[in-house]
Amino acid sequence: MNVKELFELKGNVILVTGGAGVYGQCITEGLAEAGARVIIASRIKENVEVVAKKFRKEGLDVHAMQVDQSDHNSVINLSKMIIDQFGKLNCFVNNAVSRPMKGYYSPIEQFAASMEVNATGMMDIVREMGELIAKNQQGGSIINISSMMGMYGPDYSNYKGTKMASNLPPDYFFHNAGLINLTRYLAKHFSGMNIRVNCISPGGLHNNQPTRFLKNYTEKVPLRRMANQDDIKGLVVLLASRAGEYINGENILMDGGLNA
Repeated sequence: MNVKELFELKGNVILVTGGAGVYGQCITEGLAEAGARVIIASRIKENVEVVAKKFRKEGLDVHAMQVDQSDHNSVINLSKMIIDQFGKLNCFVNNAVSRPMKGYYSPIEQFAASMEVNATGMMDIVREMGELIAKNQQGGSIINISSMMGMYGPDYSNYKGTKMASNLPPDYFFHNAGLINLTRYLAKHFSGMNIRVNCISPGGLHNNQPTRFLKNYTEKVPLRRMANQDDIKGLVVLLASRAGEYINGENILMDGGLNA
């Protein structure tokens, strides 16, 4: 098969949660540019509707739906809407995240609120969307978006000389680490069903951070920069397409060599 065909996503229906976020928009754009019909879902539908309209003006097939990942009934309703409107699901990009904790000493109730979305809710939506993909006889792909923070502890030297908060929240490290190993579990769970489950753990994304932070961070990166908005697009398309159909159960660190 021609390599261009291997990366082609025409005819695929793909769900991206957290599609209004910075990485979510990059992911959505890349999948839609490869020909997929992309559904972006968020707790606040107005946010994803704005993003979907922007992409549709660019000729991309992007649609907005609402889901509250902490509410099982909302997850079930999303599943029904996908089938009613599109008839199938080929791929799920698990990208939604909630960040109620602001630091180590945040109220413990905020840790519990984080787990309701980032652990329990995340497992709920992965399981439901996995069931939809399993009903598609072609099989498909689940792509979890974690973070290098799920693999390594914090590097507080990045914040020296800045006013950025260096008291990083522990829940973010906790649930991203769990997501990486859950990826391996799910790859084995779906054995024989032609469903691949992989994880991407990005490093820092350039988002107008203070100059001193950028200097501190990029001096440690062999490529001497943070990730830009195109860096994740090709990797997501690879894992969603036939080009990546023998990659399964992997966590791919995308950090420019920072942790090499």
